[in-house]
Amino acid sequence: MKTSIINARILDPHSKTDRVGDVHIEQGHIKAFGQTSEPFKADHVVDAKGLWLIPGLVDLSARVMEPGHEHEGMLASELYAAVAGGITSLVCPPDTDPVLDEPGLVEMLQFRAAQLHLARLYPLGALTSALQGVKLTEMGALTQAGCVGFGQAEVPIKDTHVLTRALSYASTFGYSVWLHPKDAYLGNGVAASGALALRMGLSSVPTASETIALNAIFALMKSTDARVHLSRLSSALGVEMVREAKAQGLALTCDVSINSLHLTEVDIGYFDSRARLAPPLRGARDRDALRQALADGVIDALVSDHHPVSGDLKALPFAEAQAGATGVELLLSLAMKWQQEMGLSVLDALSVVTSRPGAILAQQSPVHSNLEPGKLLVGGAADFCLFDPQVHWQVVPQELKSQGKHTPFDVDLTGMQLQGQVKSTWVQGRCVFEREL
Repeated sequence: MKTSIINARILDPHSKTDRVGDVHIEQGHIKAFGQTSEPFKADHVVDAKGLWLIPGLVDLSARVMEPGHEHEGMLASELYAAVAGGITSLVCPPDTDPVLDEPGLVEMLQFRAAQLHLARLYPLGALTSALQGVKLTEMGALTQAGCVGFGQAEVPIKDTHVLTRALSYASTFGYSVWLHPKDAYLGNGVAASGALALRMGLSSVPTASETIALNAIFALMKSTDARVHLSRLSSALGVEMVREAKAQGLALTCDVSINSLHLTEVDIGYFDSRARLAPPLRGARDRDALRQALADGVIDALVSDHHPVSGDLKALPFAEAQAGATGVELLLSLAMKWQQEMGLSVLDALSVVTSRPGAILAQQSPVHSNLEPGKLLVGGAADFCLFDPQVHWQVVPQELKSQGKHTPFDVDLTGMQLQGQVKSTWVQGRCVFEREL
């Protein structure tokens, strides 16, 4: 089938493209931009006047809740929620049930995702068996099964000897390791350390939980030459440590979540479990440092940190509620809100959810070196979304496609207004989501 998208504002951070024009699609790939040498006779024409055509978003941290919730159809609902947010490629952590530490589990997950014909799913394999931090997994077999990297999700490795062996092995074979910087003993609280946590009587997570973990990671990177991606930085001190480590030439990338980019500890309100997150929300100084670091390129990507949580697990006292929030449907609009508040160009803002995370994903493993996510390329996959920048909306949980309806951006909690909304999403030249008028 041949499709032409006409009169769209084409925005591609990778090629620095910003112009109004047409995109022609054939057999799932971009055939050409604008006029073609021979007349292109489309079977289907979409007039996108007033809309932006941007590369499909790349989300480096989104849980799809399978394996473990097959009976609820979570994979289908969460991948549909992803494309509703313009995301066409997403990375899921290995802390499923069971953990992604066996090739068969990875192959099953990818097969189920492929059968849905929605967003492209790239799983991370467990770095250690069952995430117990003792025995290394068979990284080679997991890579062949489809894993793009290896991590521990929220479970830090206590034994630095095990972490050293894991980094050394990964480095030898060109695999990347994804780590959330969190100390195993200091990182078990529910709110950021400070006057607010003390006043509310909540167990706290000091900034040292992040910085101690970062110090250990950087020291081991230097001795093993490993390539590491840091997931969800949360503090100003962490930002400065990453800045220095990159200046020293470490093979390091990192991301920040939409929650830490826009919210602070005061958004907990009166023990509101919708703001029970991991990492916990920190102070305004931390938020501002994260926002600036993302603009400067010290932080490479913005992620949704999508973690749908059932109502029963959120309808508990704050300290007992499960951490997590839905986020895939909010990622693009919150990126644009950050752009407006920071006074950045549209292309620079879009790059943190397209070309920059796409580049991280593309370099993760030698087996997956042909990946080209987050770009609009002639001959490349026609993965993109059409975005209406004029729409103003607020987050109404019941209208979200995800089965997880809890988010700190709920209109009842923050009252935050967002500008711009995805109208349709295309994967391999096929429209997989179209918003009803």
